[in-house]
Amino acid sequence: YPSGNLAIMVTREGDQMICTVQEDEPRTTKIRALFQSDGRSTCYYPNGDEWINMSIQGGQYLDQAGSRVKRWLWPKMSPGPHVPLSPIFISLNRHVGVRILAQDKIIISFLAMGRQAKFNMGTKVQVGAAGRPPAPARLGRDELLLLAFRVRILQLFDRMRGCISFPSSQQWNKMQPPAYVLTQAAKILELCAAADISEELRSSIRAIVNA
Repeated sequence: YPSGNLAIMVTREGDQMICTVQEDEPRTTKIRALFQSDGRSTCYYPNGDEWINMSIQGGQYLDQAGSRVKRWLWPKMSPGPHVPLSPIFISLNRHVGVRILAQDKIIISFLAMGRQAKFNMGTKVQVGAAGRPPAPARLGRDELLLLAFRVRILQLFDRMRGCISFPSSQQWNKMQPPAYVLTQAAKILELCAAADISEELRSSIRAIVNA
């Protein structure tokens, strides 16, 4: 960013490319979007709520209340008629935008000081002989831990908001986290159960998420 803060990182893990968009903040690494070359991508609202979620089958667009605005399937990803995608454009902030045109045309654009850079993180998943797309790659140890700690941070932020809203009451400590945090925690536990990791690590991730 013009401020000097890191905006976009493109890294490689094995045979997979990962593009991470961070917010323009000096002391945090708030993730605004994550795009993976295996077809999985997620964009987040500034408060951390899920905005757009995509997989090798299709995607969905959520409003800030967590309600689904639209849902689509990529062509040839499922039998029968599919829901087509109307082009989507969102601005993650004043410098970074995301344009979703097709499965193989997901463009991240960065504009600052009169100069522009574009990254195409779309992918074309080949349908197998049985007519089904291949199963998505399983997450590794570091990715699972990162997701678990992210949920834990969201839980702590929610408790802080409760403490600020009810400073003289202990009821905030008994309040349940928001639905989107519970949903993300459940998803991580599902991924953890399917991952090829040790039982010790699996227990540690459960402890982080359920703390």
